Amino acid sequence: MTQAVTTRKGIPLWWRVLIFIAVIVGVLMLWPSRALGQTPPAGNSHPEESMIDAHRGAIMPPFGMYQRDTRFDARSKHQFAGQVDLSPLRDVPVFHGGRVKIMDTLARETIAAICGRSDYFEISDTQRLAYDPLFTLMDLMIDPAFYIDRPLLHVNYINLRDKFLERAIPGDDPAAEAGRSKWRKLTRISPAIYQKYAAEIASRFADEKDAAAYNDALDQVERALNLVDRSGANMELVAPAARDLPWNHISQLPESHPARAAALALGAAWRAGDANAVNAAVLALRDQLATINPGVYPTSRRTMELTYNRLNAFEWGLWLYVAAFVAFLLAFGTGRAWLTVLAMAFLIPALAMHASGFLIRCLIAERFAIQNQFESMTGVSLFAAVVGVSIAAIRKQWIYAAGAAGVGFLVLITATQTRIPGAAIEREAAILNTSVLLKYHVTTVLTSYGLIALGFVNSVFYLITHYFAPKPMLASAGSVPLDSLDIATDHGPAGRARVLHDLDRAQMTVLQLAFWTLGVGILLGAWWADHSWGRWWAFDPKETWALVTWIAYLIVIHLRFTGVKNKPLMTAWMSVVGFIVMIWTYFGVNLLLPGLHAYA
Repeated sequence: MTQAVTTRKGIPLWWRVLIFIAVIVGVLMLWPSRALGQTPPAGNSHPEESMIDAHRGAIMPPFGMYQRDTRFDARSKHQFAGQVDLSPLRDVPVFHGGRVKIMDTLARETIAAICGRSDYFEISDTQRLAYDPLFTLMDLMIDPAFYIDRPLLHVNYINLRDKFLERAIPGDDPAAEAGRSKWRKLTRISPAIYQKYAAEIASRFADEKDAAAYNDALDQVERALNLVDRSGANMELVAPAARDLPWNHISQLPESHPARAAALALGAAWRAGDANAVNAAVLALRDQLATINPGVYPTSRRTMELTYNRLNAFEWGLWLYVAAFVAFLLAFGTGRAWLTVLAMAFLIPALAMHASGFLIRCLIAERFAIQNQFESMTGVSLFAAVVGVSIAAIRKQWIYAAGAAGVGFLVLITATQTRIPGAAIEREAAILNTSVLLKYHVTTVLTSYGLIALGFVNSVFYLITHYFAPKPMLASAGSVPLDSLDIATDHGPAGRARVLHDLDRAQMTVLQLAFWTLGVGILLGAWWADHSWGRWWAFDPKETWALVTWIAYLIVIHLRFTGVKNKPLMTAWMSVVGFIVMIWTYFGVNLLLPGLHAYA
């Protein structure tokens, strides 16, 4: 019987591998230790983005002075929202956060910052009353009194949310508990509740062990309330005379100006509940704004950004990837050829939707959109999916396409559903605009991360097959056997060994690509660092852990040339380890360790 390869003293090879990794990590992390917490140089981080723009002079409410009381209740407000047509304002340009965007984008970003989601809704008599983000933004500026007692402010810390609700709805009776439960499910509290109890809660829990969590959540709600109060300050709708001049707030126009008059008429009609007059004023405002310095007024990019918002490409791509991945699993589990065709019918539109969203975002941002956490994740998953589908087409093996669907699904669901920073299109960090090498370095590294994720999915397939698949696996009569992972084979019975062989070949193909791609990316990064920071290497945490990740895959490649027992199984497990190291490099270093890559 073949024994595990050992050293002369009987130490198994896998122990030597672990010791080697530990030594390398220790050396890289401790030499020189002073480099681990380097303060990022000026221009190294993204420009600090405030949701409320500053102004050079005094401004007034953009749509006239609002009233202390509202004429609407929940039902009448929802009915009014259905009668108002704000579509003419949806693509009106507004300067905010350092760039010209459209009102639809500003509304989505503002409502997401306030409510924790891009649209506002409430429950009235068991009926869900939902509102378009642009309507909610306009309503906050024109009729803020309506929201005093509404579930508006998102509280991201459930313990803090419960503390507010326990005080706002006291009692142990079923009615009180039902009331708290209703608000708890919305994840929001009203401005009135916050203003009444925030100071008491902050004082009461100042010395608790989780005081930092309470304080962070309170700060987040305070920022949201400030945005509610001052959202009108963002109405920089007036185009300047030249592109290098600042945009102006609409209230800085004379009241006799047609655009300012239209804005005041819109606010007055809104507060009166006159939907027809609102719709007329909306059209007038849009038309008048377009006449102010028309040579500077944006045109085609507005339509592109509105298409990006409406397409919601990453969300649609996510669910199409899910459908493709499930179909592939069913195809591999049952051997049904038509399920493979169905999986590809989902995967191709998923890839098209994903690529469309990425490309349009690049055009809107006027840069290669890989410069923050959200963008890099959408890029990683796109690169992995493209490579996976390409290899599947070249090699005629569907396992690569299944891995592409799995990576696309897992990464996009993380990016779109967990509030990863960077979802809003922002300005780039100054350091990222110093050299064209950036796009090659970052793209190459992100491609390698995508390949690592793709290899991880293939390795998981291998491990599941190795440990849980029946022995032998034979195709059922009239079905396509499991070796249809390789569509070039005949339709005879396929043994478990053949399936494992195909899976091992798939994982090794991808992992070797990841190894070489990451190596090239690290070298390009060193070249870029010398160009941007004046040195090739400084043992920055990101650099160090990228090298550790590369070494992990160097070990994987090395194992294939040794006499270790069951190389495919060892490769699969090392692929899982390498993926975990990559995740730490990608997320953990960014979030937990200070360094020169603060913008990442």
